[in-house]
Amino acid sequence: MTSPVTKVNRTLLLLRHAKSDYPAGVADHDRPLAPRGVREAGLAGDWLRAQSTPVDAVLCSTATRTRETLARTRVAAPVEYVDRIYDATPGTVIDEINRVQTRFDFQVQTLLVIGHEPAMSGVALGLANAEDSNKTAAEQISMKFPTSSIAVLRTERPWDQLGLDGAALVTFHVAR
Repeated sequence: MTSPVTKVNRTLLLLRHAKSDYPAGVADHDRPLAPRGVREAGLAGDWLRAQSTPVDAVLCSTATRTRETLARTRVAAPVEYVDRIYDATPGTVIDEINRVQTRFDFQVQTLLVIGHEPAMSGVALGLANAEDSNKTAAEQISMKFPTSSIAVLRTERPWDQLGLDGAALVTFHVAR
């Protein structure tokens, strides 16, 4: 007799960094948040705490604006800063998500990824299974994935097996 397979729901939160500033002479990687970004990153954190399951782990781009966004969200979870998420393609971000269990020595149920456009929208739409996904959210993302926006996806697949059409897009929120 075989034991029943337990389905585990995993939540993937894709957060585009908050609005950044453009100070003269500062390289793109080092750009800080603008005052509006500081406020909106806090709003994104408020929404995450109110609407989502607690975040177990974070993958964050090494860019200054993503690090500052994370700090302002006040998410209390272990963080791995990943240089490959900066200026990444959607495939690179998915590859980093596939490696999440090798980075953390505990089971990650809810993963927050903080990155950049156009990768965040590409990841959300690429992973979203059209049949099970929120079509309104998908339309919003395809039009624009503004700063401080959050796409919420759910999957039963293990992180290392998550791929195209492997998740349901549940909702999309613009923190303003």
